[in-house]
This record gives sequence, C-alpha cells and structure tokens, in this order.
Amino acid sequence: MKKKLQLFSILLLISNGIQAQYNTMPMPEALFGTTFNLNIHESTKQLVAGNQTITGAINNETIWGPTLFINKGDLVHMNVTNNLNESTTLHWHGMHLPAVMDGGPHQVIPAGTLWQPYWTVMNQATTLWYHPHLHETTQAQMTKGIGGFIIVRDAQEAALALPRTYGVDDIVLALTSRSYNTTTNTFVSSTRVYGDYMLSNGTPNAQISLPKQYVRMRILNAEIERGYNLGFSDNRTFYIIGNDGGLLNAPVAATRVKLLVGERIEIMVNLGGDAVGSSLDLKAYNSGQTLGFPGGEPNTSGDFGSLLNNIDFNVLHINVAATTTATTPITAVPSTLATNTYWTATDATVTRAIAVTNGNPGPASVPFNFDNVTYSLTMTPKVVNLNDVEKWTVTNNNVFGHSFHLHDVEFKIVARNGVATAVGSHESGWKDTFYLPRNENVTFVAKFDDFADSDVNHPYMYHCHFGGHEDGGMMGQFIVTGTMASNQNATNTSFSLYPNPVNDRLYVNLKDAATEIYYVTISTITGRVVMMLPQPEWQNGIDISSLEAGVYTFQMMDKQSKSVTTKKFIKK
Repeated sequence: MKKKLQLFSILLLISNGIQAQYNTMPMPEALFGTTFNLNIHESTKQLVAGNQTITGAINNETIWGPTLFINKGDLVHMNVTNNLNESTTLHWHGMHLPAVMDGGPHQVIPAGTLWQPYWTVMNQATTLWYHPHLHETTQAQMTKGIGGFIIVRDAQEAALALPRTYGVDDIVLALTSRSYNTTTNTFVSSTRVYGDYMLSNGTPNAQISLPKQYVRMRILNAEIERGYNLGFSDNRTFYIIGNDGGLLNAPVAATRVKLLVGERIEIMVNLGGDAVGSSLDLKAYNSGQTLGFPGGEPNTSGDFGSLLNNIDFNVLHINVAATTTATTPITAVPSTLATNTYWTATDATVTRAIAVTNGNPGPASVPFNFDNVTYSLTMTPKVVNLNDVEKWTVTNNNVFGHSFHLHDVEFKIVARNGVATAVGSHESGWKDTFYLPRNENVTFVAKFDDFADSDVNHPYMYHCHFGGHEDGGMMGQFIVTGTMASNQNATNTSFSLYPNPVNDRLYVNLKDAATEIYYVTISTITGRVVMMLPQPEWQNGIDISSLEAGVYTFQMMDKQSKSVTTKKFIKK
C-alpha cells in the first residue's frame, strides 16, 4: 500500500508538471470603502497544459473575486450584477445581517440582474467570505471558482501589534482542489466531489515570498468536500489567533489544525529565524485520517476518488524574503488578543436537537438530509424568537463526516459528544461552521439578536457546507420573529412615481405614510428582472441610471401585508 501511495504521489507531481517548478500565487484585488460593485461573470485561466479552463470570477479576477475590506459600524452597500448566463445568489458567509440581504437560496439573482443589498456591519474584526448559494447549483458554481474574502476591521483589532499589510505580511489563502475535462476545458463538478489537483487562491503549484518576520495567514477551506489537516513541512509551531468569528481571547500554539469546508482560521507563523532565500511548505497532512474524514478515502478514481486522497501534499510553497522596511515588522505574538464573553449551556432557554439522516449507500438510498426531511424552498421553517439564547445539538450517526454551517449569527461550541473539554482549543472562539465527524455530536449556543422578520419567503439557512450535500437537500431553514410594531388598520399601498419619464433618479410617493417598502423589483416590459432592491433606501430616490432607455415595471411589496403593487415608468 505504501509503495502504491508513493507511486500516486509521483504521478501527481508529474501530471502537475511541478518538479521543483512553482507558480507565483497572487493576492486577490483589495477593495476598500462602503460601496462595492461586484460583477459576477465567466472567465478563463491557464491552469493545466493546453487550452485555458473556463472559470467563474468577480470583477477583474480570472478566478475567485476581490477581497472586501469593511469596518465594524459602517453602512455598506453591495451592487451585485449577475453577468452569468444563469441565475445565482451571493451569500455573505458569517455576516450578521437581515435575512432578506443574506444571499441564501431565496435571494435569487437572475441573469442580467442587479441586486442591491446593504447592511450595517455588526461583526467584530474577522475573516469572512462570500460565495454562491443557489439551491441545486451551489456545487457547480463554486467549482467554477466564484467567491471572495471579506475582512472586517475594528478598533480592538487595530490596537494590537498584528501583521496587517495586505499581501505582504497579512495574506488570504483559499484552499481547494479541482479535476479537469481537457476536452471541454472545464472543471469536473457533477461526478467528482474531490479534485485531483491542488489550487491555492486559484493557483496550481502555488508559491509566495513572505518576509523574514511574523506573518499572518487567513486560511479558508473553499473546497466542495475535502478537509485539510494543516501544518508546516518542518513541524514548526504556529499560533492560531482567530477562527470563523474573529480573534480568540489568547493565541493557541499548534503544529497541526484541521480545517473543514467553510471554516476559516487565522494563524501567525514566525519566519524570523529563517535565512533569506530558504523555503518551507504549508502542507495538508491528510494521510491516515480516521474513517469518515472527507478526502481520507483510499481510492483514486470513481465518485469519491482523487489523486490527493489519503496522502500528504503541499498547499503552498513559501520562500523567505527580506524583512519589510516600509512598516514595522511584528516580532512577537500578543499574549492577549480579545475579551470575548461567550454564551454557555446554562444561558440557553431553548434547546433543539438536529440529526443527520439518510445518505447510506444502496439502491433505495436517500441523499443526506436533516431529521429525515429533504430540503425544499417552501419547507416550513423553524421559528426562533428574537433575542432568545438557544442550544442546538447536531448528531451525526453516519459513517461520513460533515461540515455544519449556521447563517445569521456566530455561536459558541460548548461540547463535543456531551463533553465540554472535548472542544478543541483551535475552535474556542466564535464559530459559524464546524466539523461533525462520524458517530459524534456537537452542541453550540447562540443568541439570535437584532433582525426579526416573519417573512417565510426570506428565511435564514442551516446546512451541510459540502456542495453536493446541500444541493441534494441537506439543509433546513429558520426565521427570527419578534414583537414588531403593527398598524391595526390595513395600510394603503398605492403609490406614484416621479419624474416619469425619468433619467437618473426615480422617486416614490406613498399615499399612506405608514406603508413600509419591503422589496422593490424592476423589470422590463417583457418581464425580465433587471433590478432587485431589498428594503430599499427609497426616500432619496432610486438610482436607475444604469438602465437602458425603455418602459419598465416597478413592483413594490409592502412590509406589513407583503402585497405587491405595480406601476410603470419610462427611462429616458
């Protein structure tokens, strides 16, 4: 078996053409501010020998998308244009925001449409990400490479002596793997859950030069299913300073850390003792994992096969460069990072149990789901009361491990298999995603605060983050409800639009001042949706300057009754 695995490793190196040859890994473009224009489109990138591969990308990237830098407390606006030839969504993974802005399966962006969510940033400093979440199409669209990082900054993090020069001593690293159909120049997505070839920030055989000092690495598992057991080639100690929800209270020393799909981790590693010109590798030590670890299967072909299965392999080659001079190098890890106060099991007033069910092989097999219910967009959501603190226990009595993700809020993992001390120190902070191994359970506590919306058409999600599993129905949904002001008398939803015809900015005149606009949809006269505005800031007018001249339909949904009223306007 050992010789067989060595042979597979040699074949993998040859097929990748590396033989001590590496490709420089770029940093995604950095965007700063409070308004972000994101153009989702198809692109191409040279990833394997021969013709270029068809990819998915955002803005100027050829795969993946820009890194968005935002600040806690800012009101941010996203202008998301879908220039794919199919519908999509864009989910802000880990972001605490209204459900109607969340970008889950219900917030579908048709081809050629502009979607304009916005929210006030309430997350603390952390590393989040955004990606497609269209039901039954998530795996295919993520396989193309659509996504990107979000870095939230705040005053607490800014006061610490941490590396934060983007692309120099503070880097983002999206880990994934792909297989290729060289005939069609496309990624293989529908029949393979594990890729054969490693991509780091969309780059095969990636390398980067990092300065001779402490550097910060924000690492995301952006896979379809594979897990990573990360460590450095010389087994050096690194320091985990943050995970999904932001900084830990204190750094955690480690030589290995597991990272499953959707999880993020921030580490600091000291290159100060390395010679300039020397090198080391960040590796996935994935051989010999316990049964059920995604990517630990022994087979190299078939639906669950891969040339990377059950072996150790490089994810990033690091060349040590000179110490930076433009900024003061970081030479130590702070002993204290944050002052998080976490929810405990005794804080919870509501308890829920969720079970992973089905998915066993066989002629009558049902795909993985929760509580024996396969997901549908119209399934009855769970109801959570605003400001309740809830304890959820998710149990997996199956042979296969999973990655569980909860939308809306960060949570605290309080037990694994009922034991508080079994929670890993690397996952001791706020989380939104966790690994659920075979025949185990995880208990977490969360407070569902800030955003109450009883609209069942825009729920939050919980799901397995494996693309194929969520596409197959391993999802559930919930709404957060609360005591909201209500008008005992039905509001009059009549309105007029002015000026009409209009050139740049369209204004809404509501006949009843008590009416609240919940959603605006603008379509062409033939019914093609061109703009979607959840809970729009309509008082200062709606910018329609991007529309071509013609006649349009303006659909307004009011918040109280969810009824729809329609008017037409002319764009000059």
